[in-house]
Amino acid sequence: MRILFLALFYVGLAVSTFAQQDAQFSYYMFNSLYYNPAFAGAENVTKISLLHRSQWAFYQSDFNDGSAPMSQVFSLSSPIFKIRGGFGGHIVHDQLGAQNNLEVQGSFAYHLGIKQSKISIGVRAGFFSQSLDWDMYRYIDPNDEVLAGQTGRESQVRPDMAAGIFFLNEKYYAGVSFNHLLRSTFDFGIAELRNSLTNHMYITAGHYYNISNAARLHSSALLQTDFNQYNVTLGLIMTVMDRNLEKMWIGTTLRQSEDVGLLLGYHFLKDKSLRAGYSFGYVIKDQNAKKPTSHEFMLIYELPAVGTPDKKQQQTPRFRH
Repeated sequence: MRILFLALFYVGLAVSTFAQQDAQFSYYMFNSLYYNPAFAGAENVTKISLLHRSQWAFYQSDFNDGSAPMSQVFSLSSPIFKIRGGFGGHIVHDQLGAQNNLEVQGSFAYHLGIKQSKISIGVRAGFFSQSLDWDMYRYIDPNDEVLAGQTGRESQVRPDMAAGIFFLNEKYYAGVSFNHLLRSTFDFGIAELRNSLTNHMYITAGHYYNISNAARLHSSALLQTDFNQYNVTLGLIMTVMDRNLEKMWIGTTLRQSEDVGLLLGYHFLKDKSLRAGYSFGYVIKDQNAKKPTSHEFMLIYELPAVGTPDKKQQQTPRFRH
């Protein structure tokens, strides 16, 4: 696992930029279903998550305000013990100035227990919608015949698919997934604007280390690539425990192409089933083109799944807090 982290880190440093089509989050380690459909139900609990990210907060362009990127993701994941599997779904809204992306996806995974570990194989399908607000664009040539007469908002909807595999036990986890397998194309009726969703690969990995009965470290890594460029995010979180239940956490992330972040979080309710997190990000590259800070908020609620896990399935106590 240590070799994997070093490999991800040095590959990331070798590349300066990444053509990112999908929304990105600092709390990637708590948002695994978004990156990998094989994570559906793998935690053996039903989990509802909500994340909001305001990137480069308060950024305003020279001719229009309110154009800073904002992203939200709502997800649900639950096991289906009778068929040794799990299901999940998520809705993502990604606002990028004049362009808005909306995706609605459903995931299914099959879980295979191997001794004290679990391997999960998953697929997902849904739709991806792109919308353009033509009134927010400023053209170099206002008399361009291709764009003449384009006003208002226009949307197109296309099918989308992904597949992945995920391995986990009490101390380690790792997964790989492939997104936008259909490479759906958007053109808004203009051939010159034709563009496709690019295939993306996500590699995630993490390790849990118990410092003592009162504290635990969670190291993680996320590699994203469109097979032309790469981006690596590293994370380290220290969690304070209270009678074997997680109570609060503090951590940091480093996204090699952009920023460094501070993560803070707290668990609520008697069984600690509700957690809230906040992330503060500070831009460390190309500040002249961005506002320096980003903010991210997270809510997660967990409840016991209906039914009883199969004996061959591996329970993962580290996930149930």
